[in-house]
Amino acid sequence: MTAVQGTAVDIPTEDGTADAYLAHPGDGRAHPAVLFYTDAFGLRPHLRSMADRLAGAGYTVLVPNVFHRHGRAPVVELPEFIDAASRQDLFAHLGPIMRELTPELAMRDAGAWLRWLAQCPAAADGPVAVTGYCMGARLSLLTAGTYPARVAAAAGFHGGRLATEEPDSPHLVAGNVTAELYFGHADEDPSLPPEQIARLEEALTEAGVRHRCEVYAGARHGYTQADTDVYDREAAERHWAALLDLLKRTF
Repeated sequence: MTAVQGTAVDIPTEDGTADAYLAHPGDGRAHPAVLFYTDAFGLRPHLRSMADRLAGAGYTVLVPNVFHRHGRAPVVELPEFIDAASRQDLFAHLGPIMRELTPELAMRDAGAWLRWLAQCPAAADGPVAVTGYCMGARLSLLTAGTYPARVAAAAGFHGGRLATEEPDSPHLVAGNVTAELYFGHADEDPSLPPEQIARLEEALTEAGVRHRCEVYAGARHGYTQADTDVYDREAAERHWAALLDLLKRTF
């Protein structure tokens, strides 16, 4: 692990300025870029620490506030530790905000994130990788399908609603994806039942997408998030190994 520099940055979008966190090795050189999508709780200390860990492995990592239309992160007040009781109250506020972030708006923003990275001195020229958590896994897949020329690899962990029967389901972009994909599904995840896992696998296979989908036995939705009561250290470390392996093959 190398020394990491982390800074707050502002990114212009078509709908105003978005706040974000940028982490990169502190060696003054350009490194391969990773666009990092948060879970619904958004940009906060734990997500910054995850970005720092990824940057320490040799990458320039951008973590945007995808809810920027509702203010700077955090858009709702967060406790230091998120348990079942606080989660229920938080989602009462976050639910409507999440629903307002339509795929169309999210992908319009994705164009802004990618343009910013293309101009960032700390980011190497060429395509980027994308990783996402919970709802961020959906955004990761959508970004790979919407900007195939810019995304070389995409990963998603404990993602929900990846392959629904809705007309805007993320799995429907599979035919546009040229990146290599990896998904680490949570075993105990009501937001991604077995039929959706099978539907996603079928869509990726039929489209000829290079991919690997794994179910992490015993892991619950949100298993990578150490500031929550669903954190699973073993599953989280497995996620790091899988993500870094994907990035190593990509760059």
